[in-house]
Amino acid sequence: QVQLVESGGGSVQVGDSLRLSCAASGRSISKYAMAWFRQTPGKEREFVSAIVWINDYAYYADSVKGRFNISRDTEKNTLYLQMNDLKPEDTAVYYCAAPERSSIMSMTSRDEYVYWGQGTQVTVSS
Repeated sequence: QVQLVESGGGSVQVGDSLRLSCAASGRSISKYAMAWFRQTPGKEREFVSAIVWINDYAYYADSVKGRFNISRDTEKNTLYLQMNDLKPEDTAVYYCAAPERSSIMSMTSRDEYVYWGQGTQVTVSS
């Protein structure tokens, strides 16, 4: 059973940075795509970023492109999301996600991901 545990969230000011971590257990992340999503109350969970296992190619939502950076440490079996220049609209619960299979059709669709962490709250105040 794959388990994902996020950490690193918190309350920060506009322009600050945070680094989220997602520790995986139950299988190695080295052969699977991994992704970050976020959700605010009353809204659907939205894609933030994903990383392809075969070449570390990264995908980003337009709203975070240039500010966020996804990475992974396969030795630590951990996924990261470095978030810079945070804005109030980045306030959300951030979730780490992993698919069941190595090969998926869409890196950005939440339907592709079956394993989810419990989420970590990020609050950005102006």
